[in-house]
Amino acid sequence: MLDRLRSDIQCILDRDPAARSTWEAITCYPGLHAIWLQRPAHWCWTHGFKWLGRFISHMGRWFTGIEIHPGAVIGREVFIDHGMGVVIGETAVVGDGCTIYHGVTLGGTSLYKGAKRHPTLGKNVVVSAGAKVLGGFEVGDGAKIGSNAVVIKPVPAGATAVGIPARIIPSKTGHSADVTEHESAPKVEAKAQTAVVIDEDCGKSGFTAYGVTAEVDPVAQAMRSLSEGAAGHEKQIALLWAAIEKLSIQGHVKDCVPCESERPEAFQKDKIDQILGK
Repeated sequence: MLDRLRSDIQCILDRDPAARSTWEAITCYPGLHAIWLQRPAHWCWTHGFKWLGRFISHMGRWFTGIEIHPGAVIGREVFIDHGMGVVIGETAVVGDGCTIYHGVTLGGTSLYKGAKRHPTLGKNVVVSAGAKVLGGFEVGDGAKIGSNAVVIKPVPAGATAVGIPARIIPSKTGHSADVTEHESAPKVEAKAQTAVVIDEDCGKSGFTAYGVTAEVDPVAQAMRSLSEGAAGHEKQIALLWAAIEKLSIQGHVKDCVPCESERPEAFQKDKIDQILGK
């Protein structure tokens, strides 16, 4: 038990640079308090004391602003950062090393009692602020859910889900598509009883705060491809009309170019790129 309590505290020190000491983590992190209260609530729930488990869960919600159903299964080294507004449903499973930010909902879309209604998160999953993961499907190991994404289908291991509804950015060569994928975080020496080793503990799983991704939204990428294609077609059409006009002048043929070819406006690729944020 003591080893698990230490790991709960250590994962906060590893993933939150604002955490300066063990004492600060114990006293000032509601996510840690919610996890500690969920364990006795889960024990009561699984041993037939349903009301008591719900009551402990309710008190935890009242104290921390985080609602974890006592039936949910929470793994080791789970970090709920900030935490206000987090809701984790009855049949949800949160794997080891997961990070969940404020405003996250691990919810269900089915009303059938006893069914698997809530998602299962694999190991080292990052669910960013405001994200909604709805349904009894799996989110693979090392996956990332972008801020405010609404995920309603399975997410492969190492992939990143962004948008409403969420679109999948697949992993590349087995790694997660995050901004720290190719960066090596420095190792911080242990001080007193607190050891923060970012490179070894979190670097292997490609941890990045809020699941920020360096990859482009696939829909935005498709829109940019269409924009570039339209711009290329526009240029080719302009060259063709210029050639026709030149030939009509050389051939002394009047009205060879129809008046419909005179367009007051052309395709504005720069404006489209500005809207897409390129």
